[in-house]
Amino acid sequence: MTTNASQDVPSTLRSLFAYKAWANEELFAALAEVDAEKHPVEAHTAIRVLNHVYVVDCIFKAHLAGGAHGYAATNTKETPSLHALAAAVKDVDAWFLAYVTNLPSSSLQEQVRFAFTDGDAGLMSREEILLHVITHGGYHRGAAGQVMRAASVAPPRDLYTRFLHSSEPARRQ
Repeated sequence: MTTNASQDVPSTLRSLFAYKAWANEELFAALAEVDAEKHPVEAHTAIRVLNHVYVVDCIFKAHLAGGAHGYAATNTKETPSLHALAAAVKDVDAWFLAYVTNLPSSSLQEQVRFAFTDGDAGLMSREEILLHVITHGGYHRGAAGQVMRAASVAPPRDLYTRFLHSSEPARRQ
């Protein structure tokens, strides 16, 4: 990698992964407000959805790093605690943000061959993988938010524009 890699990578990827981390932190904080005793199905379902996102993030992280991920499916049999999952998600979000910060833009179109958990072969560019991770997470955060509504907890407003304006207040002037 080049020494000035962070200047090479499109700022949009860095921004999108910072947004993903911010949105995840807000969502996990709101999910902690769900009364799991009154709404056990909703609490469990939301955690399962977010665990699926985490597992898929880890799978694609391994593909990008050229290593093995160790998952046989896109979710785990056991459901982690909310606290454990939030900490694990925070770690993988930090990894992705560091990855895109240090990835030269010349590497974005590199093709990555991998196997899906069902054994089918896959081929995507690094950029396609990164965009998949972003869009996949957003889709499922929305699903988890709808489950939270069923437990009478309003999910945070998961909007890229909200992130941009809160992280860069000068954009509002």
